[in-house]
Amino acid sequence: MFFEDLPAGATFRTGSRALRAADIIGFAREWDPQPFHLDDEAARASPYGGLIASGWHTLLIAFKLTLEAADWSESSMGSPGMANVKWMLPVRPGDVLHVEAEVLRSTASRSRPDRGFVDIRYDVIRQTGETVAQYEATHMLRRRT
Repeated sequence: MFFEDLPAGATFRTGSRALRAADIIGFAREWDPQPFHLDDEAARASPYGGLIASGWHTLLIAFKLTLEAADWSESSMGSPGMANVKWMLPVRPGDVLHVEAEVLRSTASRSRPDRGFVDIRYDVIRQTGETVAQYEATHMLRRRT
């Protein structure tokens, strides 16, 4: 996908991914070693009442699902940032996540005609239909022309 393929209002949906307890614990050992991500017993004693995924793990799953759904390999020039990151509900073992995305803005660069900026809101949704996380990202994409 290129800049021109993502006008304001465009939407897309990704495939899905199920989380296992082993995935949650493995990620947490490396990147977010807090008791409620690492140990069932400690997690049961936490305010969450059980093992939950790191919010960062949830966002990275969403990011990978997005890359699998939209081939930006020829057009991506990176991203200047994210905004409005929200972790709304805990993600637990057995949850199956997918992402629904909506283009909020699509703006051609004034100074560099070979690229544009696309702001997309991503909703990370579990199998029950509940939104568990949400964020906005700005993508810098090559233009076809």
